[in-house]
Amino acid sequence: MFVSHVKDREAKPVAADGARNVLKRHLIGPGEGWQGWVMRQFTVKDRGCTPRHRHPWLHISYVVGGEGVLFLEGKEHRLTAGSIAYIPGDAEHQFISTAPEDLVFICIVPEEAKG
Repeated sequence: MFVSHVKDREAKPVAADGARNVLKRHLIGPGEGWQGWVMRQFTVKDRGCTPRHRHPWLHISYVVGGEGVLFLEGKEHRLTAGSIAYIPGDAEHQFISTAPEDLVFICIVPEEAKG
């Protein structure tokens, strides 16, 4: 059993090349009893972005707040609170904040991608 609050989970800057003004929180994964999967929260600050990248694992994403764009395989998709996305493995993608407020989204990935 595991109960916590997102504010109690450490926010770490994303240091990957191409990332700008992004924080990541590990929310739930194997260490909290959820085997095989990891749920993370990303906060993309004022006009920041995640790196444009690809990797073999899938993403399931849910936008909690803010406004932005998901660049996915050459197309831009507008994001607002409540937007959801399935990003297949090996698909090129990037999250971009398009407003002064934070773009906040939950991302669920397989355990091997927890880094």
